[in-house]
Amino acid sequence: MKSLLNQVVANPIGAYVVLSFAAFLEVSGDACFQSGLYQSTGITRALWLLGGTAVLASYGFFVNLPQWDFGKLLGVYVVLFFVVAQIVAKVRFQQTPTLPILAGGTLIVAGGLVMTFWKG
Repeated sequence: MKSLLNQVVANPIGAYVVLSFAAFLEVSGDACFQSGLYQSTGITRALWLLGGTAVLASYGFFVNLPQWDFGKLLGVYVVLFFVVAQIVAKVRFQQTPTLPILAGGTLIVAGGLVMTFWKG
């Protein structure tokens, strides 16, 4: 698995795919905790919290398994995390982003573009 992921992230498109999946895992794990803490009780709460723990552990394993310059790709990851978080917030929690979130998100995306494409 490790060598396969290393081959995948060697290609920029593959790195984006891996980072997108990592962002999805992290946001999903956080959403499980959100559901467990605020939208459920009893055994359902415990299941959400256990699920969140498993998903976040999977995220940590998945994102750290390949050997890559994570600092260089961190800007892209932050952008992907923000976008995935907004999608999950809308789909799972019916939360529409406010103007300040959209404005800040625009700055996040712009920063990610600068870190990705500025050659220097």
